Amino acid sequence: MMTTRTLHWPLIVGLAILALVRPLTRIVAEQAGTELLPGVPILLTILVSAAWISIVGFSRNESPLLTLSFAGTAYAIFAIALSGILSPVLNGELQGPLANPIAIVPMLLLNAAWGLAAGALAMLVQHLRSPRGREQQEATPPAT
Repeated sequence: MMTTRTLHWPLIVGLAILALVRPLTRIVAEQAGTELLPGVPILLTILVSAAWISIVGFSRNESPLLTLSFAGTAYAIFAIALSGILSPVLNGELQGPLANPIAIVPMLLLNAAWGLAAGALAMLVQHLRSPRGREQQEATPPAT
């Protein structure tokens, strides 16, 4: 049975840190006095999701759903902390979720859901890679 003790915590933390490319890109752009194109945050989210799905989907991870749900939650915690540390230094005042605590729970839930969705896709990748998954895929007649 999979428990939180049997999860690969260094992987979860690493995946969460990888996702920090999203807020760090925005912070760097703001400090450089430039504005990101509207599609950049979406593109970064897609790239991080693809990395998460690939890393977990092509591994032997026993619980992609839990792993990536925790990675999404850990990312949210790291992003909140990053905002709490950097916003006073860079902008002179606290900004972000810590300045508006009502935003913390939705942020945690949204990022856990992001991780859960990525985990479901990673689980699908694992299933399709397994010998049994390939057999089922090959046995399914093509749609006409």
